[in-house]
Amino acid sequence: MLDSVNGTAGPSHRARAIHNAAAGRAGITQSCEPDPTPLERDGTEGLPGSRGVTPQGMELRHLRYLVAVADAGTFTHAAEQMFIAQPTLSQQIRRLEEMVGTPLLQRRREGLRLTKAGSVLLEESRAVLSLVDQGVSRTRQAAGLGRPRLRFVIPPRLPEALTVTTASALRSAAAAADVDVDWMDTPLDAEFSPVRQRQADAGLGWLTASPDALPAPLDAMTLGEFEPGLWIPASHPAARRGSIGLDELASMDVIFGPRRAEPGTYDAWTSIVRAMNSRFEFTDPPLRHSLPVVLAFAATAGRPAAVLTGPAAIAGPRPG
Repeated sequence: MLDSVNGTAGPSHRARAIHNAAAGRAGITQSCEPDPTPLERDGTEGLPGSRGVTPQGMELRHLRYLVAVADAGTFTHAAEQMFIAQPTLSQQIRRLEEMVGTPLLQRRREGLRLTKAGSVLLEESRAVLSLVDQGVSRTRQAAGLGRPRLRFVIPPRLPEALTVTTASALRSAAAAADVDVDWMDTPLDAEFSPVRQRQADAGLGWLTASPDALPAPLDAMTLGEFEPGLWIPASHPAARRGSIGLDELASMDVIFGPRRAEPGTYDAWTSIVRAMNSRFEFTDPPLRHSLPVVLAFAATAGRPAAVLTGPAAIAGPRPG
């Protein structure tokens, strides 16, 4: 039998930005700086042979191909996403490398890896494509052919009350502003990579640092602080106390994850518990979407086991 314990002892300060361990602060994060001028960022060295001039024959599709390959990690997956043949995609990437005058990808047995030049061009490609998409959107709006669109990330496994409240408020505000919302169901890491990489415009998630520590060009709005849930054996001394210390937690098998589902929360918890036990590792749940099965698995474990669930209960009053 497992009991639910709230008020899990955490670090001396609460993590404040996207995914937290002992307390999570939910917030909306968005990009707040204008996009830089493509290929003209201060401190960014140009690609060999470019001399600040776009190589002849380069098209937007070449940049889209590079972004697709970098995001997918393999030519096979990228080709499937772009609906083209893999040999064609490989040929176009080689053509892009010829145009810029340097290799962009290292093709290894374990997968693809960007070269230094490839990383630079990838960042600039995202900026260029974002500017083009925004320009086309504004052009269509001026012609009365469309409305502005907001790409908003809501990752899985957020508290339902928070998700419903935020989504409802955002839909109402967007409708009043004559803006369409594209909802994106994808995980958010602690760096809000989909927003930073211009794959999304804003997102709802957990903060793991102060909003002031977020990397540029991100900005955050705090919506509330939430506490996680921890299920422990009824026979454990902490069950009678109603709280558990990090040192006790670090000595148990803790079922949580997998990391790919909530990388920010997972990494924050791992860092905090490893302060007590440097060899600590979480155990992945046997089934992600069935808490009863996970609890039964923990209750029959050979040594004391706990089940950690994501922040769900709001801690204190909502801000504002």
